[in-house]
This record gives sequence, structure tokens and C-alpha cells, in this order.
Amino acid sequence: MKIHRDLNSFQAKNPVLTIGTFDGVHLGHRKIIDRLCDLARKMNGESVIFTFDPHPRKVVAPDETSLRILNTLDEKIELFEQSGIDHLIIYPFTTEFSQLSYQQFVEDILVGQIHTKYLVVGYDHKFGKNRKGDFEFLKNCAARLGFQIEKLDVLLMNESNVSSTKIREAIQRGDVETANAFLGYSFTLHGKVVEGQKLGRKIQFPTANVEASDPDKIIPGFGVYAVKVNVQEQWYQGMLNIGNRPTVNNNADHRSIEVHIFDFESNIYGAPVELIFYKKLREEQKFNSLEDLKDQLEKDKVDTLSLFRNLQMV
Repeated sequence: MKIHRDLNSFQAKNPVLTIGTFDGVHLGHRKIIDRLCDLARKMNGESVIFTFDPHPRKVVAPDETSLRILNTLDEKIELFEQSGIDHLIIYPFTTEFSQLSYQQFVEDILVGQIHTKYLVVGYDHKFGKNRKGDFEFLKNCAARLGFQIEKLDVLLMNESNVSSTKIREAIQRGDVETANAFLGYSFTLHGKVVEGQKLGRKIQFPTANVEASDPDKIIPGFGVYAVKVNVQEQWYQGMLNIGNRPTVNNNADHRSIEVHIFDFESNIYGAPVELIFYKKLREEQKFNSLEDLKDQLEKDKVDTLSLFRNLQMV
């Protein structure tokens, strides 16, 4: 996959293109990407994804603080790489670009610079200034400018449409199993280990306090989760607590992330970590004593180890 951060030297044979923010690169997006790659093969062309950085809402609504993303840009790039596309255009989303009419965007960029031969869009595609670039508008552009266009239907799972919004809602309430089913992979969070309160050491459950690599990255709802942890290039099983400590972290919604890594004792302050979420074990609780907390954590560890044993057997 070739990555382009501008169009100065972009070249592709018979470009088959789709456009969007693709937050989550979920199963609905994969349906579009698979169709893109299939058309590119049939047309003896190359598949192209056109996306943006930063997220458009950070430019058009800079004072808004509610943006929560499913993927950082690096995570998104890795997912696109796995999907088998030929070209990824990460176009700079600026104030000037946001003022471009969709007609100008299609004429000057999609056709004028990229030379798009086939455009694939999702069922809810609306883009450009004031979101005027809908499918009917694009059909007229295609007829006038000489490219083909296709709209794909919504992907349904259990009679529910797969969307980034629904995945975010599931993660916010801690339902990572539903989120993972819609994503087509397990929700992942990257960050680094920062100084914590060291409470866990007193009860033989030391935790690493994690700060997400992007302050807009969505953090699952409060509770205890079964996770896998990649640290120092090794994978470990663990359990993770998400709580609310606004004075000690910079994560989205001021949620604290504390992970106890099984069979691990190294000092990893400042180290990068990758967390993969599998299941919410229980809600966050208050305990009358440290001894009560320790007893519950022992039960959580048993539940976590049982979960991963069962996953290995599937």
C-alpha cells in the first residue's frame, strides 16, 4: 500500500476510489473496501481510499470537545494496510479545504488530479460543504465528467445496521463484545505508562496507569475488563479497570486506565503499550476495605484466565 499525504506526485492506473473518514474501519467499511478491490481487479485498475487528517470536525468545530474516535491515524493506517488496497490518500483537512464546494472537489480533485474512473460510496454518503454531496448529486457529476459510480447498501448484523456511531455507543457503555462484533476485530487502545497512585502494590495487584496516545480516542465505560497487553514486544494477559480520576490523567472524559498484567514485574514507566479489549467482567465497585478489594480482584483474575482459556479452545 502506498501512502500519499498530498497529490503532487499521485499516479494510479484506472483509479477505483472511495472517500470518507472511515472511523473504526469496521465491517460496513470493509464491505465497501472489498467491493473497491474487486472492481479494481476487474477493471485492471488500482484501489484508492481518500481520507483526511485531522478529523474534519476538529477543523469545522474547533471548540467542540465531544469528538471521540475509534481509531488513531496510525491504527487506521494499519487496518487499511491489512485490507489490501493499493493507495491511501491522507489529505490535509484545512479551513480552506472545508470551504470547497462538493462540485469543485469532484471536478478539481477526484477527476482533475486523481483521474477517478469509478467511485464507490456507502449508503449514507454525504460530503462537502454543508454536506451537499449526496448520491444523486454524484450521479449527475459522473454522467457529466465521465466516471462510473456505485452505492452500496447498509450492512446489517442481527437486524442492526453496522455504523461507527453504534460502535461508539457500545464502547461507551462498556459493551466491547458487541463493538468487536461490528468492528470485525477487537477494540484496541495504544498509549504509554505514566505515574499512578501505586495503590495496587499494597495488595499484590500492581497496575500500570495508561495514558492514551490520542486525547480524542474513545475510552470504554467504567468497569473491569479482560484484556491482552503488548509491552516490550511481548503479549500478556491482564485485567483492566476504567474509572474516573480527573486530576491524574489526560484521557478522553478524564477516565483513568489501570491494567494489572499477569506474570509481569518489570518497571515500565514511559513504555508504550497496546491494549486489546475482549470482555467487560463487571461494573466498577467501591469496597469497604483493601482486603475486600483484594478478594474481588482474585475473583476477577480467575474469571479472566477462564475467559482466555475458553477463547483458545474455540
